[in-house]
Amino acid sequence: QVQLVESGGGFVQAGDSLSLSCAASGGTFSRLSLAWFRQAPGKNREAVAAISRSGGNRYYTDSVKGRFTISRDNDKKTVSLRMNSLKPEDTAVYYCAAVATILTEPLLPRSDYSYWGQGTQVTVSS
Repeated sequence: QVQLVESGGGFVQAGDSLSLSCAASGGTFSRLSLAWFRQAPGKNREAVAAISRSGGNRYYTDSVKGRFTISRDNDKKTVSLRMNSLKPEDTAVYYCAAVATILTEPLLPRSDYSYWGQGTQVTVSS
């Protein structure tokens, strides 16, 4: 029903900035709650940021708060993640996720999301 396509990953140095983008097709985009997850080697996939259907509410995990910004464009049907002051600890595969519900918690777990992108690698060197 809903397909997500990600882009923007790459190899950067600590302190650099990088923007990720996720384009959605199918369904009604404005009814989707959206999030970015990441998974580092040997670790569980964790929620990084989430955004409400209107874009009015944004949530972040503590480790990225103040450095990352999630945004959405309901006309272009995209959700983005702007990452500033990147650290080696940010190295992971980043995934776009969506679910056709309102947000019931600031950061929902992985199992609550129905649709996923293929993932894009972000590598931050020290």
